[in-house]
Amino acid sequence: MTTAKWVMPLIASLMIAAPAQAAPASITGNWKTDDGKSIIQFYQCGSSMCGKISKFLVPEPAGGARDTENPDRSKRSQRLLGLRIFWNLKADGSKFKGNGYSPEDGRNFNAQVWREGNRLKVKGCVLLFCRTATFTKA
Repeated sequence: MTTAKWVMPLIASLMIAAPAQAAPASITGNWKTDDGKSIIQFYQCGSSMCGKISKFLVPEPAGGARDTENPDRSKRSQRLLGLRIFWNLKADGSKFKGNGYSPEDGRNFNAQVWREGNRLKVKGCVLLFCRTATFTKA
């Protein structure tokens, strides 16, 4: 058997086979924000991951913190506690990619979330401007 008879099929099979990618590390659980003001709970929601404000670590104003910066005026009276601020986070390589919302400035952003050991990296981008925060396990 000549070398070409077994090398060519081997090369062809390697080119056709999809590269194996490990699923990103789990982000499920409670994470303290980098500013220390709140806990974000990441959880499974359908076929993706979501994140909501599950607890404040600073005192809320009387009547509870509200979404006062929301660009939709009809939503400005909704409570922040329990508000979903990450959604449609789907595994993409070593990260979860989806959408996020910042109640501090009322902006939606493209989100990337991934684990680095016992820390959670959260990157948010609006157009060309990005910011990365580091959350710690709560």
